[in-house]
Amino acid sequence: MPWPAWRRVLKRVWVMTGFHELGLLSAGLAFYTFLALTPLIAATVMIYGLVGDEQTVGRQMEKLAQVLPPDAAHVLEAQLIQIVSTSSGVTGLALAIALFFAIFGGMRAASGMISALNIINDEHETRGTIALSLRQAALTLAAVLIALTGVVSGGVFAWLQTRTSLYLGSSAQMLFKALTWSVAICLGSAGFALIMRYGPDRRPAKWRWLTPGSLVATLLWIAISFGFSLYVAYISDYNATYGSLSAVVVFLMWLYLSAYGVLLGALVNAEIERQVQCDTTVGPPRPPGERGAVLADMIEDAIPSLEQLEDRKHRRAALARRQADGS
Repeated sequence: MPWPAWRRVLKRVWVMTGFHELGLLSAGLAFYTFLALTPLIAATVMIYGLVGDEQTVGRQMEKLAQVLPPDAAHVLEAQLIQIVSTSSGVTGLALAIALFFAIFGGMRAASGMISALNIINDEHETRGTIALSLRQAALTLAAVLIALTGVVSGGVFAWLQTRTSLYLGSSAQMLFKALTWSVAICLGSAGFALIMRYGPDRRPAKWRWLTPGSLVATLLWIAISFGFSLYVAYISDYNATYGSLSAVVVFLMWLYLSAYGVLLGALVNAEIERQVQCDTTVGPPRPPGERGAVLADMIEDAIPSLEQLEDRKHRRAALARRQADGS
């Protein structure tokens, strides 16, 4: 797209963050993720923890602590060590049953993400309960597998860095650090693209149309994690304000900011799709109205201007005020 089209996309993203109440969606998604995090960790540890122990958890958390806020890393570490210590003897059928319930409990996050993506893509949920539950379970399992891939990749690169540094010196360390970050960004982008493609109730978009938003979501998540860690460490004193609840508050705030970054990436994809006239969905090109996605079916005359979006927002707020006054 030419720069004027990108400028319209960015301006529309700015307007639609308020139109879709992105902050409220992010808060709800953060709460669902908070409820689902322990089952998700349990599902991951039940697979990876077959060969892991508390020392392995400690080494992995040392790497995560460099990115996450310290209080959030502490909460995760405590949960991981507890799950590893209690599930080390679970094998066979018991492992399969425990893994099933862990994935079932972790589906809350997938449910919240699907609802938020439907709103961002202007879609309404029409899938049945069984189909929607299977989609949530598949996305949850995919997230677990991507997390496992990231953990294993990080361990492999750390081992290679230790082995090769004796022969290649500091240059090998820099090389493997760069490779580690590259793999992390690729895995994060692939995971977010997977969720953005199969989450909303619409005809899936081609992978290349999901790349900008998934990359934005990954980079925003990394920047938010680093920035919020510095903010907690050097600017804000959550311990003085919240006391014993400071770790939970920091963790929830980090989840909220992370969810905001991910949904903002999804909104970028949505507005890019709204801007173009070509068919962005899978399969052979279809004419507008037959593509199975609201944003992909739009034609140029149907694209709302920024003024129209602002007017819709004000009219919706006025309608809400009148309804409140009437009640």
